[in-house]
Amino acid sequence: MAKVTREMVERAGVDVDQLLELLVKNAAAELTTYYYYTILRANLIGMEGETLKEIAEVARIEDRNHFEALIPRIYELGGKLPDDMKVFHDMSACPPARLPENVTAENILKVLVEAERCAVRGYTQICNMTFGKDHRTYDLALAILNEEIEHESWFSEFLGEGPSGHFMRRGETSPFVSKFLK
Repeated sequence: MAKVTREMVERAGVDVDQLLELLVKNAAAELTTYYYYTILRANLIGMEGETLKEIAEVARIEDRNHFEALIPRIYELGGKLPDDMKVFHDMSACPPARLPENVTAENILKVLVEAERCAVRGYTQICNMTFGKDHRTYDLALAILNEEIEHESWFSEFLGEGPSGHFMRRGETSPFVSKFLK
């Protein structure tokens, strides 16, 4: 743990224990989403499914990268991950992005967009809590939030909710999050 780092964040008015709880729950959401997106992507079949497979894969890999980017900050602030994967899964900030009973490309898209919307809410909460108080956590959460908004936009566009205005990056993590993966 970086003692002075935690002290500065606490002095700025952030409840570090509450922040750590949110960071760990969002890390759990990222790792479980990576797992569930693997299953969803594998079930995107047929002409409609093949159209979506690559974009689901980009979101899946980026969610894994989000998990990796969150871990150092959790430990810097004195937190840790649970030593039991089942406990970690069950504490996720978002419900599991499980394969729908009626497996169609549209139903999978609905699962994907709802998972991204949950992530947007989670990182917005962290940004609101840390803005002007914990610059490192804020920058990290904002970088991840930018990608989660992009993912939501991609999937909602396929559902016909309107144009996203975004272009897919072909599986490369955005420069926003890349700087935290060192």
